[in-house]
Amino acid sequence: MEVDNLDITDIRESLMNAVAIYKTIRSTNAQTGHREYLHVIQSPNLAGIAIYTKGKLLVEDRTETFYVLVSSKHAL
Repeated sequence: MEVDNLDITDIRESLMNAVAIYKTIRSTNAQTGHREYLHVIQSPNLAGIAIYTKGKLLVEDRTETFYVLVSSKHAL
């Protein structure tokens, strides 16, 4: 976020404007060693700047509830 001069408002706007998950990738959690899925979302903020975010969905009561942001940057 720092490198691309994005703030948390830009990221929130982008995620709120998202209509779909762009792609899902398998990853290994560096802390636990467990496999997990990371979801990539590409969507503009309210100023029209395309933003790429990568995160994971956390399950609460068997429902995917939270999107935990792992990284974000300007989409290419």
